[in-house]
Amino acid sequence: MKVFNSKFLAKAAVLSAIAVSSAFVLTTALAGPKEDLEKYQAFFKERFPEMDLAALSNGMYNFSDDKRSQYNDIMEFPPYEVDIEEGKELFAKPFKNGKSYADCFPQQGVGVAHTYPKFDAKSGKVQTLEGAINACRQANGEEPLKYLKGNLVKIIAYMADTTRGKPVNIEVPNDPRAIAAYEQGKQIYFTRRGPREFACYHCHWEASGLRIRGNELSPAVGQAANFPVYRSKWGEIGSIQRRYIGCMRNIGAVPLKEQTEAMNNLEYFHTFLSNGVPMNAPNSRF
Repeated sequence: MKVFNSKFLAKAAVLSAIAVSSAFVLTTALAGPKEDLEKYQAFFKERFPEMDLAALSNGMYNFSDDKRSQYNDIMEFPPYEVDIEEGKELFAKPFKNGKSYADCFPQQGVGVAHTYPKFDAKSGKVQTLEGAINACRQANGEEPLKYLKGNLVKIIAYMADTTRGKPVNIEVPNDPRAIAAYEQGKQIYFTRRGPREFACYHCHWEASGLRIRGNELSPAVGQAANFPVYRSKWGEIGSIQRRYIGCMRNIGAVPLKEQTEAMNNLEYFHTFLSNGVPMNAPNSRF
């Protein structure tokens, strides 16, 4: 295991960004989502030849026997099980008009979470599962729930659990608006931000498998297949956008606001990277 401190990574990011990351992005600047996915997943298969896509989703636990052991201990009694049960009850609870969440989703909401975020042709924008749940509530005369944590994420935990084992399946239709949303998410992912000039790319692509501040950096492919997650640091279950906000703050950047068009497009691109990876959500992380 190679260990790199934050100063090393910051220096490496600045010195190598033009030579390495910019070149990598430029090679896919004119490629479509399908070509991107093939190239991006091939990168991680070559970087970690001993791991298949399913193994990549184990993230940091692939690179530390100690943390893997701790994770296995935690999973003896998964801390998110109560969230799944509460989410199931919340999902089944009828609205005041007698309808329920099941009326808003295909297959009554069972086994569909692995297809979100989705491009919504009617609005011309990306819709996350959180957004779809609140849209359902508002269409039935209910107040929207708060994002990032709480009851909304518990509902998502239940819905995600019904897709466990199904491969992530994010579609980018041949619609200029969908492709533009995908490209914006891609741009955000590869753009350096904050005083340290880090991008998502630097930690979870270029430095994936290495260590910073005592934590192993998980590869980008497979991450989204685990959300929502119960984080020991949070002491509760939280959404993937909550994690994005935390990452942006960690690098000293002003975080994007949850459920904005830019944040949703970032989630769209990032989740698309995990297409084909079996869902393993909700999950547990430190």
